[in-house]
Amino acid sequence: MPSKVQDGGDIETDPSIIPDSQINYDDAIAYWSSVPASVNGVLGGFGEQTSVPKADIVGSSTFLRKLSSRMTCPAGQIKYTIDMGAGIGRITRDLLWKVSDKVDLLEPVKPFVEQMTRELVEVERIGKLGQIYDIGMQDWQPDKQYWLVWCQWCVGQLPDETLVEFWKKCKDSLMENGSMIVKENIAPVEDIFDETDSSVTRTDAKFRQLFVAAGFKLIASDVQKGLPKELYPVRMYCLKPV
Repeated sequence: MPSKVQDGGDIETDPSIIPDSQINYDDAIAYWSSVPASVNGVLGGFGEQTSVPKADIVGSSTFLRKLSSRMTCPAGQIKYTIDMGAGIGRITRDLLWKVSDKVDLLEPVKPFVEQMTRELVEVERIGKLGQIYDIGMQDWQPDKQYWLVWCQWCVGQLPDETLVEFWKKCKDSLMENGSMIVKENIAPVEDIFDETDSSVTRTDAKFRQLFVAAGFKLIASDVQKGLPKELYPVRMYCLKPV
């Protein structure tokens, strides 16, 4: 999911309608299949001609550095990471391979997966590209233990109940002392449904509620700095199993 513009797009405001009940997975796939398989496309127009991609990576890298003492990997274990809803592989290309031994990616949008192989040529060359799962998050079945599960701008495509079940699978896939990072736009007062890509922007309170329901404890949280003021704030969460 791209950075969301405040008061932008076709948003649902009827308080009697539960926002996440309106998510339609097929509509979401159709929308994302229609946008360019580029940084500008996956970030909803906030591509490399803007400050967003660089600020995003700097913010994520800084957050991980602050957590380095709490994200140690057991001796002898491979530091596997999985990039959920990876788009064209931008985050793996610019960040995740640098902190991991091997990075798997999950992305259901076929044009993005095709572009991903071009974006990650160098990551593959140095031996850090793992498996690419061209399926939805809700269909993923872990086949290894991960040091890090990374969920960014993607979980708005899943209804609350489905998201909790997905996060439970993420929790069960973590190795000893493994972590999950969630990085998403935050709605100010209540969850907001966006018809454009059939997604929900959740509040901070809703995220914390769903983390507990999935069996996670919150280790740290921070707000992404340096993004345009017209975007909904972006918050990063580091989570570990209870």
